[in-house]
Amino acid sequence: MVGGLRPSALASHQIAMNLAGVTFMVPLGVASAGAVRVGHAVGRRDAAGAGRSGWTALLLGGLFMSCAALAFVLFPRALLGLFTSDPRVIEAGVSLLFIAALFQLFDGLQAVGTGVLRGLGDTRTPMVTNLAAHWFFGLPVGYALCFVLGLGVVGLWIGLSLGLIVVALVLLATWLRRLRALDFADTEALAPACEPA
Repeated sequence: MVGGLRPSALASHQIAMNLAGVTFMVPLGVASAGAVRVGHAVGRRDAAGAGRSGWTALLLGGLFMSCAALAFVLFPRALLGLFTSDPRVIEAGVSLLFIAALFQLFDGLQAVGTGVLRGLGDTRTPMVTNLAAHWFFGLPVGYALCFVLGLGVVGLWIGLSLGLIVVALVLLATWLRRLRALDFADTEALAPACEPA
């Protein structure tokens, strides 16, 4: 969809996506570590340990992405200047980095949330939630904002942000619900939590 917009919008979109992709690598790694730690705790039938591991991973991912958001807000032109010297691209990119700053925390939480739920054996919820939130909510909203309301690439990024926010909130709610089930389950009831949902 972005390919049909102005060259400066396309360039700023690609640069902002690159920067957001770089920051996303950290919570993605934390998610993998969180999945392993939570999975090991569940395997030990240690509900408290699973909770500590999961919350630690979520905290680390959220803290890093909050710092990344701050960098996007404070130094947008410097970051964009690493990729281009075109003032039109930089000006267009500043707006996108501000939007990216708003969803950084949620992007980190949904990434780590996917990991810790995987540690609990739940791979279905992240898949279904991402599919529904992005394809049936974020993408249509972004398309409408971009082409119907005329917001351009900013509208697409707003749609992307809303999709990420929905995913993060659903995965956090699912983590809390499943964690409570572990907390109140007896030792024998913890074993099914290791099985895929």
